[in-house]
Amino acid sequence: MSAFEYSALNQQGKTEKGVLEADSSRQVSQKLKEQSLIPLEITEIHRDRHAVQRHRSRLFQGGLSKSQLAILTRQLATMLHSGSPIESTLSAVLKQTQKRSVKTVLTAIRARVREGYTLASAMDEFPAVFPKLYRATVAAGEQSSKLDFVLERLADHVEQSQALRSKIILALVYPVVLTLVALLVTIVLLTYVVPKVVQVFDNIDQALPGITLFLIAISHFLQNYGVYLGLSILLLVMVFNLLNRNERFKYGWHSLLLKVPGIAHLIKGINTAVFARTFSILMSSGVNALEAMKISSSVINNLVMKKAVEVAAERVREGSAISSALEQSQCFPAITLYLIASGESSGNLVEMLEHAADSQEKEFSTITSVVLGLFEPLLIVTMGGVVLFIVIAILLPIFKLNQLVGV
Repeated sequence: MSAFEYSALNQQGKTEKGVLEADSSRQVSQKLKEQSLIPLEITEIHRDRHAVQRHRSRLFQGGLSKSQLAILTRQLATMLHSGSPIESTLSAVLKQTQKRSVKTVLTAIRARVREGYTLASAMDEFPAVFPKLYRATVAAGEQSSKLDFVLERLADHVEQSQALRSKIILALVYPVVLTLVALLVTIVLLTYVVPKVVQVFDNIDQALPGITLFLIAISHFLQNYGVYLGLSILLLVMVFNLLNRNERFKYGWHSLLLKVPGIAHLIKGINTAVFARTFSILMSSGVNALEAMKISSSVINNLVMKKAVEVAAERVREGSAISSALEQSQCFPAITLYLIASGESSGNLVEMLEHAADSQEKEFSTITSVVLGLFEPLLIVTMGGVVLFIVIAILLPIFKLNQLVGV
């Protein structure tokens, strides 16, 4: 029985795509008709690897979310832990799944497993769904006959990665939203409120204070050139995004970020946590240290740190210790290097890597909490200073005029 990709029209006239298992394309066509679908195209999934990749990329261009991947992994681990064979496990999970994208993937994987492929080999056909780390870990679990244990660790890892990602996003969203609101309020004040107030001073023959003239100049600039300023900022962002697609520019930008005090510490910490956690998962699954380092480098977002791990892996291949090889890059926190060195000397590297990841994640959480705790009152004070500046700039001429009238 082979797997076939299909596209068909439903009763609403919309195109549906998916994968079905059958002995022939005619049988697939019959199954589709029984589901009130009109077949448009039916293609057998070829055994050639490159053809498979082309079919997969056309059929399934997106990946699963972290939460979906974690649920799928947890279900597979639970079924395997109960003693079910892989094929039965895939069938059981397939019945429980409601998401069409997950059904498509599982159907194709089950078809490949039935043909004699390993689970990792079947997953290789979906690189957009299962990252290299995931597939390498599954392969190691199959080789060591500890697939259920490995999948449980993978589910934990995916869930932790999602939690960390959510924490980072929340840490960024709050200050960004507050800053944008503060800027919007300031722009509205300077563009619409201030011009109406300063009209009072048009008929005054007396010279206005410098602070008032400065406020009027800013207001006029925003009125006349605010749109161009906004478009220029938008253009700069677009140009930066385009340049950031170039590896050389991106590497230089990442290198610059690692030199900025404060930001560099956060970037190093979060990337080190991800690297250490991934390294630990791979080694505990039976992947050798050298291969685990190479795969773990792919999960590092900062290109400079990623390159440092790749270079360190080459030094390890030549006989260097992992801790000393990483230390030469000067990209990793001292506490992490100490824990790795301790793990190497005691033969308990996996546990030390877990401690290193936990340490960096806790530090990141503490720093972001402190920064956010300080950011809100600092922004309130800044906004208060801006409003005070506007009020003083408007009231000074009025006080001066009252003094002249009083005289």
